[in-house]
Amino acid sequence: MSLRSMTDKVVIVTGAGQGLGEAIAKTLGAAGAMICGCDIKANEVKKVAQAINDGGGTARSYVLDVRNEDDVNHTMDHIMAEHGRIDVLVNNAGTDTTLPIEDLSIADWDRVLDVNLRGPFLLSKAIYPFLKHQGKGHIVNITSTAAKRVWTEATAYHASKWGLLGFSHALHAEARRYNVKVTAVVVGGMRTPFILERFPETDPGVLQDPQNVAETIHFVLTQPDETVIPEVMVLPMRETSWP
Repeated sequence: MSLRSMTDKVVIVTGAGQGLGEAIAKTLGAAGAMICGCDIKANEVKKVAQAINDGGGTARSYVLDVRNEDDVNHTMDHIMAEHGRIDVLVNNAGTDTTLPIEDLSIADWDRVLDVNLRGPFLLSKAIYPFLKHQGKGHIVNITSTAAKRVWTEATAYHASKWGLLGFSHALHAEARRYNVKVTAVVVGGMRTPFILERFPETDPGVLQDPQNVAETIHFVLTQPDETVIPEVMVLPMRETSWP
């Protein structure tokens, strides 16, 4: 097996129905991984899984609300029962509400923090015993340049992404004792619905193809067992959100 191959690795990708999650699922699926695509949008994630299977890969789709503890535990148990192992978790599902704090409802705040921070915690906690028992595995948390600096009308998003970066490094410190790797991927702006649907005036030329980020994740996941990359930043050349 080549260094870049992920043959027979069972990989969970949340938010796999579109954007970066779709690119990650398809990239790792093409590298031989068994993709377990999870998303709250059933039709979208089903289409992504079908595209991977039609392309000669192997994928299953699961409807999952990452905010819901019972849903997370049931889905992780289901995946473990089906495949007998879990090798990689990519916490990619994310959301945002772009409003000044006076207009940001408590419900909006809770939803952003629940998806972007509580979700990765619930998923990581659910699979951590499996990874410890195996004596290896990898958790990848998709954070953002929003974890490195701030802009206006984004208090909830920044709080969630700064929190996710801290969570990721703290879990790395814990998990490495059991040969489990944890990586935070700090991502700059991408040509995905997350930006383009909410900010249609954005020049796509200053953003990057999510495929480029997915290839970086593939690289991170295929390092030798003795090496871990706790944090990596992937930026578009023309976007200036960092620095």
